[in-house]
Amino acid sequence: MVIKILCKACQAVTANDCMDDQEVRLRKIRNFVKKMPPLSTTVSKVLEICSRPDTSPNDLNKVISLDPVLTGQVLKLINSAYYSLVNKVTSLTRAIIMLGLNTVKNLALSTAIIRTVGQTKKSRVLPIQKFWAHSIGVGVTAKIFAAELGVPMGEREEFFVAGLLHDLGKIPFGDEYAQVLAAARERMAPLVHVEQELLGLDHQVAGKLIAEKWKLNTAITQAICYHHTPDLADEAHRLLVAAITLADSYVCLFDIGYAGNSFPDEEQFARSLELTGLSWDTISGLSDIVEEEIFKAEIFLQV
Repeated sequence: MVIKILCKACQAVTANDCMDDQEVRLRKIRNFVKKMPPLSTTVSKVLEICSRPDTSPNDLNKVISLDPVLTGQVLKLINSAYYSLVNKVTSLTRAIIMLGLNTVKNLALSTAIIRTVGQTKKSRVLPIQKFWAHSIGVGVTAKIFAAELGVPMGEREEFFVAGLLHDLGKIPFGDEYAQVLAAARERMAPLVHVEQELLGLDHQVAGKLIAEKWKLNTAITQAICYHHTPDLADEAHRLLVAAITLADSYVCLFDIGYAGNSFPDEEQFARSLELTGLSWDTISGLSDIVEEEIFKAEIFLQV
């Protein structure tokens, strides 16, 4: 009886210690996110005006043109091989008309976030260039999956941006993340499971804090929060989130870039196939297209 009581006491102490550690980590992550640079005023204004139903290309042009650096970045991207336009576009208004408000908005958001993360003091545990290579791979793959699913052209860019930003929650973790990455590799286990076991929280939780700080839209926020648990996403965004889950697994399996998750969750992979209605035969047959589009999309790291 005494032994049992002692064991229960030890378990209680251990549970309390784990809870305390989890709270400390969450507090550190909150502090890290709080200190992250805000998105530029221009990008915040772009997101604001694009949320209005009556926004015109001229409205968006007026806002972006106030930021010469952002204007140059957007035009560089539009004229890159990624969009394969026949004639060079020198007018921002023309670019907005050709590509649509949503695409240009997402271009501005993507470049601003990559630039902002670059200004953030980060742990050296996760190599940032390989991290973005992985992220771009997921964005490109998700956009290609969206085309296979018959998603309208104007909405496919949302899949790209959601894929690009899905792993933002890994940025705030400190040097202790090395232990998590090593354990996931040694056990050949899904990274998110090891995060939850060793840290008591995962990068989806940390990502939600960043999404809230930057006021990202619901679709992108859901992808950040639920790309390892697509069934938890709102029904309206479940297809997009499942496509990100599938693209993330695909990119990890094909070893594109590096984000620490070399052994994706097989159950979630199968579930994401079910949710999207895609088959392994279909997506594995897209490997050449994916590779070509990822090569073109590397321009995002050069702006």
